[in-house]
Amino acid sequence: MPLTLLHNATTLVTMDAQRREIADGALTFDGQEILWVGRSEDLPLHLAAEVTQRIDARGKLVLPGFVNTHHHFYQTLTRVIPAAQDAVLFDWLKILYPIWAELTPGDVQISTQLALTELLLSGCTTSSDHHYLWPNGSRLDDQFEAAERVGVRFHGARGSMSLGESAGGLPPDRVTEPEAAILQDCRRVVESFHNPRRFAMRRVVIAPCSPFSVTPELMRESAALARSFGPGMNVHLHTHLAETADEEAFCLEKFGYRPGDYAQELGWTGDDVWHAHCVHLNQPEIENFAATRTGVAHCPTSNLKLASGVAPVRAMRDAGVAVGLGVDGSASNDGSHLLAEVRQCLLLQRLGLSLSKPLGNPKAMTAREALEIATLGGAAILGRDDIGSLAPGMAADIIAFDLNALTYAGGAVHDPVAALVFCQPQPVDLAIINGRLLVKEGVPLNIDLPTLTDNHNRAARALLVRAGRI
Repeated sequence: MPLTLLHNATTLVTMDAQRREIADGALTFDGQEILWVGRSEDLPLHLAAEVTQRIDARGKLVLPGFVNTHHHFYQTLTRVIPAAQDAVLFDWLKILYPIWAELTPGDVQISTQLALTELLLSGCTTSSDHHYLWPNGSRLDDQFEAAERVGVRFHGARGSMSLGESAGGLPPDRVTEPEAAILQDCRRVVESFHNPRRFAMRRVVIAPCSPFSVTPELMRESAALARSFGPGMNVHLHTHLAETADEEAFCLEKFGYRPGDYAQELGWTGDDVWHAHCVHLNQPEIENFAATRTGVAHCPTSNLKLASGVAPVRAMRDAGVAVGLGVDGSASNDGSHLLAEVRQCLLLQRLGLSLSKPLGNPKAMTAREALEIATLGGAAILGRDDIGSLAPGMAADIIAFDLNALTYAGGAVHDPVAALVFCQPQPVDLAIINGRLLVKEGVPLNIDLPTLTDNHNRAARALLVRAGRI
């Protein structure tokens, strides 16, 4: 493989064990793996002699790629539906379920392409997606096919819903599946697509939707299935948990447990599990998550839009819970900009509203901690030891932002790393995934954006026609 040198970076943020930030930074990578990181002037002679490609990062802030730990790609097709714009979660779902029931395999593919492209341009190099309804012949296979075209590392979460309205659940019966069929297909997609090796571009996650849309039996059997493949396969588990006060009341009434305690009762804690949201965990539940090494995907913008609350990320981090970032659904966020979530995460923790501490604290989170959550935090909860930092032996997943952008003027002079978070989020200038250059000077190299957007909008209109909305 050709040896590539990226050099002259204004600052290279390593996120390595020492959290080094290297002025005039450089690194080399040979295919998918980083070989050396340091100052440009310190490049070893033997490597300099082998370099065949150079990337000049002058005026750039270079970082490890961001990791998105929770999303619903298909929802790009139903952004800002008027009836759902001002609804809380349960009402929002009831408005949108009948539309989503009309999704086709083509819809799944085009929305996956669009969401991943949007994520890529925000600096995301690895993403999970929690897709939990599969009407009209759509399959996880459609997402893997689309993700390969974009080139982002993809953890496909095979979601499911089995507890329909007729059985006391929230979703309409027609978007649920029989539990035996769910488990059979989960096994199929793990055996077909899951790659446990380092630098893998594809992994499968088993991911029942939520406590109010599946039975306890499916939760337990899904966990048993994931773990039956053995620790070497690294098949993880994911679901929504403790997102709203309504969910807390539902769990107490139907199961007799608070959400975090319910997860423990079902076997849904451990270092192979991460939960989305966790807005309404209490301190004992947080401490249990820390003790069991259970991860959390924090989705700040979605929680704000749906008025779900502010997740206690500061308390989680202080207790030792692994926390990553997620943009969540593109119909509960209406965007897929992971850098925007970094900024939102920092600002919300500084606001810090709670019953015990009604006033905020500007020291509650720093810009660098927010970036750590977006990189190392996401890698940890996805069970990856090969992404999240720029160091020898790590994946060549590299992003860079142009510090000469108008929004960073002044800030980049004083502290370019903090400027990336505090100033208004910008598109990435350069993105490399698995050693492949995918974005150069802010332009995706292998994606025709106007055509992708047009095809996506056509699909969104056709979806509403099928659902009888237009």
